[in-house]
Amino acid sequence: MSYRWLKWLILWIPTLTIGLWEYVRHAFLLPYISMDLGNVLAPVLVFIVTLTLLRGLFKRLELMQDALQRERLSKSSFEQREKLARELHDGISQSLFLLSVKLDSLEHAHTPEGVRQTTEQIRGTVRHVYEDVRQSIANLKSSTAASPAEGPWLTAIHSLAEELRAAGGGYTAEVNWQLPEHALSDKEKVELMAIVREALMNVRKHTHEAHVSIACYPLEGGAWGSFHCIVADTGRGADAEQLEAKGRYGIRMMRERAKQMGWSLRVKSERDLGTRVEIATEPLSDI
Repeated sequence: MSYRWLKWLILWIPTLTIGLWEYVRHAFLLPYISMDLGNVLAPVLVFIVTLTLLRGLFKRLELMQDALQRERLSKSSFEQREKLARELHDGISQSLFLLSVKLDSLEHAHTPEGVRQTTEQIRGTVRHVYEDVRQSIANLKSSTAASPAEGPWLTAIHSLAEELRAAGGGYTAEVNWQLPEHALSDKEKVELMAIVREALMNVRKHTHEAHVSIACYPLEGGAWGSFHCIVADTGRGADAEQLEAKGRYGIRMMRERAKQMGWSLRVKSERDLGTRVEIATEPLSDI
């Protein structure tokens, strides 16, 4: 029996019981049962039917709800594994492949200068892998740990800014977060936090001694839960070609996350003028 049929039976059985009882009473039992006694027997009859029939239906309904809940949890777990696998493939596995290529180059280096350059490149790739591993672990924790709704959301935003200040690269950070905590669902909070974290991670990877601002505002006149968030830094920036170059896994992952949520994402960067990452629920050209 389907979930829909169970709900309809639970709704209709008491009504049909009363209707059938009234018909039988007036058609056949009225000479034998007084009106007052019939009125007393009606709720008793409904109670007996409820105990015998509806209790079993409610039990089946609870079992179906438990099965649906387990299916949701299983689906959520599967989605998180897929997400982690994608991040491992896009970032870490490709970096490790690049590392193996550079190790081969190191074996064939014939001059001290060539060895030095290749060694520096290997160190850079190792640092990149390390940052990708940290990012993947952070994303996994943010997805599987307690829901963001269970703790102060603004505290988590300030924690990201504090991590950046404590990174040791001469960073300063300010937060202007005006988006109400209850404006987004738990999933939206997790994905938005992951994008903001990735934007800050890119700052740490590609620039030093920069001032970073993290801001988020509700859209005026927009639907409930609409927002416009900005992560901007005053670092050295990059050309447009560099932003889309191979190895820029962070930007690609931010775009994928935004696309999955139906959000708009724009990355603007100019050399020596810094980088600006914008996320919004509406097309950014209209904001």
